[in-house]
Amino acid sequence: MADSEALPSLAGDPVAVEALLRAVFGVVVDEAIQKGTSASQKVCEWKEPEELKQLLDLELRSQGESQEQILERCRTVIRYSVKTGHPRFFNQLFSGLDPHALAGRIITESLNTSQYTYEIAPVFVLMEEEVLRKLRALVGWSSGDGIFCPGGSISNMYAVNLARYQRYPDCKQRGLRTLPPLALFTSKECHYSIQKGAAFLGLGTDSVRVVKADERGKMVPEDLERQIGMAEAEGAVPFLVSATSGTTVLGAFDPLEAIADVCQRHGLWLHVDAAWGGSVLLSQTHRHLLDGIQRADSVAWNPHKLLAAGLQCSALLLQDTSNLLKRCHGSQASYLFQQDKFYDVALDTGDKVVQCGRRVDCLKLWLMWKAQGDQGLERRIDQAFALARLRGKQDSPDYHERLSKVAPVLKERMVKEGSMMIGYQPHGTRGNFFRVVVANPALTCADMDFLLNELERLGQDL
Repeated sequence: MADSEALPSLAGDPVAVEALLRAVFGVVVDEAIQKGTSASQKVCEWKEPEELKQLLDLELRSQGESQEQILERCRTVIRYSVKTGHPRFFNQLFSGLDPHALAGRIITESLNTSQYTYEIAPVFVLMEEEVLRKLRALVGWSSGDGIFCPGGSISNMYAVNLARYQRYPDCKQRGLRTLPPLALFTSKECHYSIQKGAAFLGLGTDSVRVVKADERGKMVPEDLERQIGMAEAEGAVPFLVSATSGTTVLGAFDPLEAIADVCQRHGLWLHVDAAWGGSVLLSQTHRHLLDGIQRADSVAWNPHKLLAAGLQCSALLLQDTSNLLKRCHGSQASYLFQQDKFYDVALDTGDKVVQCGRRVDCLKLWLMWKAQGDQGLERRIDQAFALARLRGKQDSPDYHERLSKVAPVLKERMVKEGSMMIGYQPHGTRGNFFRVVVANPALTCADMDFLLNELERLGQDL
């Protein structure tokens, strides 16, 4: 190496490090934030895969590149990425860009710590507990437990695992051979992570009993009762019901009070998947949609969705105060969770989860909440509900039939033009329809008008 050309490096040169990072932050502000959230810009600049590979120059080579080239790489990455903060991005349940949450994400990435012990993450251990306490209070609990998880799917899987462990604690040591056939219940509109979780945990997808939903997508409590009886008659042991507050497709809120009554009669763990709808608890006007959630044993809530806290921010909340999370998942690794530390070892939260290293997900939500307050976040939720009422064309007799035929074509046209992005799908006997996600706090009535007008423009020749 002594005779070869020196590789580009910033090691030992703090001036160069600062110059690079300031330049990168400038690119981010200009391209990802200012342009990426402007309605006058494209949601995406679509390229076919082979062309995009060439534009990105993805090959990793033996020699490093100059800082000027690296900055150009940053611009290119942003240019050809989908701008999820754009006001015309309706495609997923996360959208929008909150500046305070983004500031928290930047700080988190810069500090690059893992949230498993107080000694390595003292600020964030205390902060996480305070944020979780606030979320639990909104659910209606004065005490309890919880943890931030890598997404709502994992939160749901943890809930299933905890319910199983509570019923059969020996399974942690002795495994599946100690268990009878188990049954868990959820509606046909549930998130697919319930099925995946059953498979991952060794219960098998056959253990998931699918309960009927009404025409609005809400679980039918009478059918839940019937399904429980059927499972017992077949020799299975019911142990959990997973209700949904804000289903993925129809945005339905299951009737939690009635479902909680069923769970209480049969001694079942009630989990509420409120990944999408949990944030409605912040609204005094709309929180009635979750009446009964305080009777749940566990709740999954994703502030990165309706609150726009940024990916990822997913909390699992428990009413339990018996340290169930740690008893179920802990392994007491002696190199990490020594019991003779000089501080209260109850502050070491890493043994509550299956993973070891764990991202700091509380800061972005905490910082945004500090800036907005309860009242600001409540206005955000109420605004989303107000905008969602601007649809106005569902009453046309051929509305669903027409959308079924044209939605895939319109999706392709809007993406390639970059004007907006909306997901579509069929549902039951309904053909393809657009699933418009109204969550971005920057949305206005003008954006909703644009959505309808743009659909009409893109499909005027169909």
